[in-house]
Amino acid sequence: MPNLWADMFGSMAHVSLDRSSPLPLWAQLEADLRARLEAGEFDDSFPTDLALTAQYSVSRHTVREAIRHLNKTGILKRERGRGTVVNRAEFEQPMGTLYSLFNSVESTGVEQTSEVLRLEVVTNGVAANHLEVPEDTELVLLERLRLAGGAPLAVDRAWLIHEHTAGLLDVDWTHTALYVELERLGSPAPNQGWERLMPIVPTQSDRVLLDLKKGEAAFSLERLGCNDSTPVEWRTTTIRGDRFRFVSDWSSGAGVNLRPEAQEGR
Repeated sequence: MPNLWADMFGSMAHVSLDRSSPLPLWAQLEADLRARLEAGEFDDSFPTDLALTAQYSVSRHTVREAIRHLNKTGILKRERGRGTVVNRAEFEQPMGTLYSLFNSVESTGVEQTSEVLRLEVVTNGVAANHLEVPEDTELVLLERLRLAGGAPLAVDRAWLIHEHTAGLLDVDWTHTALYVELERLGSPAPNQGWERLMPIVPTQSDRVLLDLKKGEAAFSLERLGCNDSTPVEWRTTTIRGDRFRFVSDWSSGAGVNLRPEAQEGR
C-alpha cells in the first residue's frame, strides 16, 4: 500500500497538522488550504478528497468537513462531472476608492458592454430621500444589464436628478460609463460618497438576467455618489458573486466609522 500511495501522490509534498492543537484538524486543514489557494495554487485543478487524505494523513471525514466550509465561503464549489473546483473571481475591485465598474472590467482587457433595461424619467421616494430632494422630484432612471466579455456581470440601477441630467436620455449606453457621460454633458459627477456591500439572495428577475442558478451567490451594492458633499446619484447594483470580488487594505490602529444606518442595525 505505501508504494501505491507513492505512485499516486508522489508529486504532492506531505503536510503535517498539529494534533496537539485545540483547533480541530478540519479547521487546520481548511486554513492551510485557504493559504495555498490565496498563494495561487490549484489553478489547473483542485486535489481530490482521496489525494488530500493521503497528503495530510487525515480521515476522509476531516477532508470533507474542511472542503464543506470552503464551499460555504464560495472559495470552492462542486460541479457535476468535475468534482471540486476553485471559484476564481474574474474581476477584483479595491474598496475605499471611487471607481467605475466599466473601467474595472476594461482594465483587465475584457470589453464591458451594457443592455439598457429602462431609461426614463420617474419619481422614486427612496432614491429622492437619499438625494435629499422632495419625493415628487423628477429623476432619470438608468437601469442596465452590465456584461463583461458578453456574459452577464451585474444589474445596475442609477437614479439622478432630471433637472441636471436630462441629456443622459439621449446617450447610447452600449459601450460607455455613466461618469464619463456626466462629465461630457457638464453635469455634476460624483467625486466622493459611500458604498454598502451585502451578500444577498437575488430576486427571481435579477437571477434570470444574470443567468444565475437558484442558490448561487450575488452581492448587493448600494452607492450614494456626491459632488462636493451634494448628493447627485443613488445607485443599487446586483453583482454576480462568482465573477467579481472586492478587497480592502487595512492597518492596525486604524479607526472604523460605521454609517448611521449601519449603527442602527439597518
